[in-house]
Amino acid sequence: MEGIRAAEILQKDGIDCNLTLLFSMAQAVACADAGAYLISPFVGRITDWYKKAEGVDSYAPDEDPGVKSVRRIYDYYKSNGIGTVVMGASFRNIDQIKALAGCDNLTISPKLLDELAKDTGDLPRVLSPEKASGAPKVEMDEATFRWEMNADAMATEKLAEGIRNFDADHKKLEALVSERMG
Repeated sequence: MEGIRAAEILQKDGIDCNLTLLFSMAQAVACADAGAYLISPFVGRITDWYKKAEGVDSYAPDEDPGVKSVRRIYDYYKSNGIGTVVMGASFRNIDQIKALAGCDNLTISPKLLDELAKDTGDLPRVLSPEKASGAPKVEMDEATFRWEMNADAMATEKLAEGIRNFDADHKKLEALVSERMG
């Protein structure tokens, strides 16, 4: 919530923000309410968590928890005229990418881009604003946000893990800069 509130202030000051480490609908709603320019839901990391928790090796694209999460967020945004850009990220395979064809933006690794380039099959658009379901607007105050995040083990665990990893990378960068500066 603290990061989302910081983005809200920055957005009001004309600084566009990409809110990342996004794993839940509660985060997506709060980001939209804060006027975030862009969100990056992590498809593959969501899927990884569910694969481990459910003891499965894979999911069909339409049953993939990461794909389903981004589809739900995209539908909610388009149903409610929310201008925040949805940019799916952290893909594990091209089936996840194909299942989100039409999403506002996708960030795709070079390896998966190469696989897509070799695929000569049809790539139908799956998501479009015109197909929005009309999902109702959700009221998201801070207490509701914190409760929903607490109730979502995957989102809570993946967010905490992501913050720890960003912190570790930050410390590595500081050490590298310090080493090179003197």
